[in-house]
Amino acid sequence: MSSTTLPIARTVRGAVSGLRSLRSLHSLWQRWFLWVILAVLVVALLATVVWLAGRHEVEQVQTALDRDTADAVSDLRSGLQRNAQSLRASQAGGLDREHWPMEATALLREHREWLRLEWRDPALRTLAAVDTPYRRRVFEDAGRGPDQPDVSLACAAARKAGAPAYSSSHYVPFVPSGGLEVMELCLPVEGGGFLVATYSLRDTLIELVAPTLTRGQEVAFTEVDGTRLVAVGASRRVGTRVFTAQQLVDLPGTALMLRVDGWRAAPDLFPNLLTGLVTAISIALVSVLVLLARDTRRRLRAEHDLADALAFRKAMEDSVITGLRARDLQGRITYVNPAFCEMVGFSAEELMDHVGDVPYWPTELAQEYRQRQAHRMAGGVPPREGFESIFMHKDGRRFPVLIFEAPLINAQGAQTGWMSAFIDLSEQRRIEELSRASQERLQASARLATVGEMASLLSHELTQPLAAIASYASGSLNLLRNAGSSTGDHGEVAMAVRRIAEQADRAGQVIRSVHDFVRRRERMREAVAPQALLDAVLPLVRLQARKLGVRVDVHVEERLPRALCDRTLVEQVLLNLARNAMQAMDLPDLSDRVLQLRVVRARAVGESGAVSGKADVRRWIEFSVADRGGGISEEVAARLFTPFFTTRPDGMGLGLSLCRTVVEQHGGALAYEPSRPRGTIFRFTLPAA
Repeated sequence: MSSTTLPIARTVRGAVSGLRSLRSLHSLWQRWFLWVILAVLVVALLATVVWLAGRHEVEQVQTALDRDTADAVSDLRSGLQRNAQSLRASQAGGLDREHWPMEATALLREHREWLRLEWRDPALRTLAAVDTPYRRRVFEDAGRGPDQPDVSLACAAARKAGAPAYSSSHYVPFVPSGGLEVMELCLPVEGGGFLVATYSLRDTLIELVAPTLTRGQEVAFTEVDGTRLVAVGASRRVGTRVFTAQQLVDLPGTALMLRVDGWRAAPDLFPNLLTGLVTAISIALVSVLVLLARDTRRRLRAEHDLADALAFRKAMEDSVITGLRARDLQGRITYVNPAFCEMVGFSAEELMDHVGDVPYWPTELAQEYRQRQAHRMAGGVPPREGFESIFMHKDGRRFPVLIFEAPLINAQGAQTGWMSAFIDLSEQRRIEELSRASQERLQASARLATVGEMASLLSHELTQPLAAIASYASGSLNLLRNAGSSTGDHGEVAMAVRRIAEQADRAGQVIRSVHDFVRRRERMREAVAPQALLDAVLPLVRLQARKLGVRVDVHVEERLPRALCDRTLVEQVLLNLARNAMQAMDLPDLSDRVLQLRVVRARAVGESGAVSGKADVRRWIEFSVADRGGGISEEVAARLFTPFFTTRPDGMGLGLSLCRTVVEQHGGALAYEPSRPRGTIFRFTLPAA
């Protein structure tokens, strides 16, 4: 290397070394600058938090003091109003100069804040005066006359307003030293004159302000300009901070300011707060890596739990017998469970992402289902109780289903589709049909049992017309043997034959009524006149009524609409209720046995009577069966409609239970209530045709 190259190399190495030093200094300065900024921010944060905490503490103390002051003002106003009412009440019976001093003394004993009560005439001259028994006498009678300006102004204001008025506060000196700040209340007296009550402002604060307010703080009356009049309570302690609240006590004729000075230790939160913040920051900085490691483990655990939850949900959805189906907002099927696939006979692959008519829609109902789906996709809300529909199995078999639908909401609260649940009603329908068949068999058994009970009555009832037929027939034969006699015999023969026909028709009518009741059973509802329903059962009702000595009264309202009902079942209900009513009156000491059958219009289920609405008038028809028996006890009422419960030793216990079932199948209701003066009324309603 030449002598010229060496200095150049040294110069280059020096420049590179200087450049590296500058970069190191810049990096060091940048790092320290960030730490300084962080430290400044932390200190500023700490100072701000300490200041905000102290300010919050001060605001809380001040707010509590303001609230207590407002409550004290309210207590003062209420106490002063009560005092004025007590003073007014003392003159309710009139003022008597002989008895008034005793009444005034009693008032002064009740109100320690009063120093003196005076009765003055309209010219403000003192007629009588009583001083408080709780302190030595403050006033001299000579100085209490019409020339007192404060009292004169208060009484003038009271006379003008016709209500109590207060004077401004004034100082009453004592001899040789001291004094009191007082205020007068002037109340007009009926017939002229005034009652004047002198308040001690200090005693007013003691008696009318809650004692809790004067503990640990000072309560004072001041003028509006801030001049202090009286004060009670604790004095200020050294090292405390003053919190002041004041409220205006506005009284008729004057105004006072209630001032409350609270002594509170200055908030000293800085050491505790600073220590807590520094500790928290230190723990936070050291715990960052620990938290990151825990977060990683937590994420792995969450993924594992999510997989387990998905597997559990899948197993649960696959095990339920309710079909589940999810659709997006475009109507495409996005999910079906195995129960739904088994219900319709199609696999999940055949149903997923299917747009348009789905294969389990019956062809004849496809248009209706398209309209329903379009309404649902447009945002229509399905009924919460679900709705019934018809689905078609893959083999072509139709079956009823009950569908419940609800919107699918994602984690962001947005709707992404619809979720549907399906219940196959085929088995339920089969069970219902079996139940109806069993019920019809029970009803038939009940009718047969009823006919069996009436067999003895039929024998007695048919004896009379058959005996009459035999008598008239014998008379006719005797008359025919004497055919050669006068023509008058032919008229008697004709009359006997007519009587024979009438009695035979009567016997046949009784037999036909029983026959129709047992054999007729049309499984359909028809429009039947209410009178026709009564006419069908009245022969059987009167048959038993004659045996039991019961009078039957029937009342049917005019121009009733026809009832839409199953005629045979309703006749059975009427007959059963009527027989129960007559048996309830089969009492040895009951002489007035009356069975009342009534049919009227009804406003609603169980509400009879005339109405104004034309639509409601023709909606319901009410039937009622009333007896005058012993009524229904509470023990029997609790189980009255229970199947197989009966109070008769020969009863089956199915009558009222079947009656209620029949009425409810028609959409009506069966109820009962006590009758006046005795007995029970059963009512049931049927829809009008």
